[in-house]
Amino acid sequence: MAVTWQTSTLAQGLRVVTTPVPTTQAVAVSLFVGVGSRSEPQRLNGITHFLEHMIFKGTERRPQANMIAEEIEGAGGTLNAYTNKEFTCYWNVVPFDHLETSIDVTADMLLHSKLKQEEIDRERTVVQQELKRNHDNPGSWVGRLLGVSVYGEQPCGWDVGGSVELVDDMQRPDFLSHMDEWYVGPNMVLSVAGNCTHEQVLEIVEPRFAEVAHGTTPSVTPYDPATTGSRVSIDSRDIDQCSVMVGMPMFGRSDPRRFALRLMNDVLGSGMSSRLFNEVRERRGLAYSVNSGYGYLADTGVFTISAGVDRDKLGETLDVCLGEARKLVDEAVPADELRRAKDHTIGRFRLSLETAFALGQRHGEQLLTKGEIETIDDFVVQVEAVTATDIQAVAGEIFDAARMHASAVGPDLNEDEIANALGG
Repeated sequence: MAVTWQTSTLAQGLRVVTTPVPTTQAVAVSLFVGVGSRSEPQRLNGITHFLEHMIFKGTERRPQANMIAEEIEGAGGTLNAYTNKEFTCYWNVVPFDHLETSIDVTADMLLHSKLKQEEIDRERTVVQQELKRNHDNPGSWVGRLLGVSVYGEQPCGWDVGGSVELVDDMQRPDFLSHMDEWYVGPNMVLSVAGNCTHEQVLEIVEPRFAEVAHGTTPSVTPYDPATTGSRVSIDSRDIDQCSVMVGMPMFGRSDPRRFALRLMNDVLGSGMSSRLFNEVRERRGLAYSVNSGYGYLADTGVFTISAGVDRDKLGETLDVCLGEARKLVDEAVPADELRRAKDHTIGRFRLSLETAFALGQRHGEQLLTKGEIETIDDFVVQVEAVTATDIQAVAGEIFDAARMHASAVGPDLNEDEIANALGG
């Protein structure tokens, strides 16, 4: 069955996309706002994430945080939010006959949050504890170190949550100014997927979002490829395992080479049939976890190889991982392996859109970040068109030793050993 959707733009510039799934009992409402950590001045790094917390802390009609949660959870639903470097998403999923409540709560949170100073002061500690938890998790912290290494001291490289010290200084006027600047109609997408119709959604949405400011979407600081951090970033800790990650800057999310990249990643380190899994774990027994991946921004991205290993296996694991990466540059992927990668990629993509929530998330994010939504058929055509030569070309660009950065968290780390594995 083809996935269909409809979009409308309200007078205030807010875009609404609906994806009907008439066979489901659910409806998922996701409000995307095009603001993340790269949208912030340095002294307010982390305020977008902090604001995401504060949106749940009460409105004029629902003055207590529990009143917001109870309306959604009392209907059998769930609600949450997340922030990344370029956008924030507030979402909930409810039984389809509670659609009006779902949208009403979402609009009330976004348009009428009280942002009381005493609530900010109370939530400040919660946000700081979240940051400390991430620091104490080696698997999370190694990714933070890598982001700073690859992007350096520019907005792309700043942590989504900021720092404990910066969060400590944020006050109510900072939040109000941030919302006034970024929470404007043209910078928002409301995505609704599930057992509903477009007309039904618009009838509920239009009066509730009438107060959205029209405004103009501000610009963000462009990525500067000349700005990078340390080639190697390490954090020695008295723990048993070493978490290591290698990262390389690459192109942004709309680049046509993204389909070749996706297949290259599938071959290299996505899943139990990938080359990294078979060589590092199955054949050599060097690590329990090993994989590759990538993350996009509008104008750049980063490709990563990561593993969790014993300290005495760190050098060997890096050599094997980077050796597998270089093979993709030196040798064309065989036809049978390429076919398996295409089938795996297409199959995973199709299965990733099995729920109303997943469809709503994908369509809302794509409309916000790309201005258009990619169909499953388009995706399949693009994946099928990728050749082994395309994969080699992308690998050759990404796996440039001079552009590689690495981070590691673990016991008795040696910076020279990691730098030598990267190629000096």
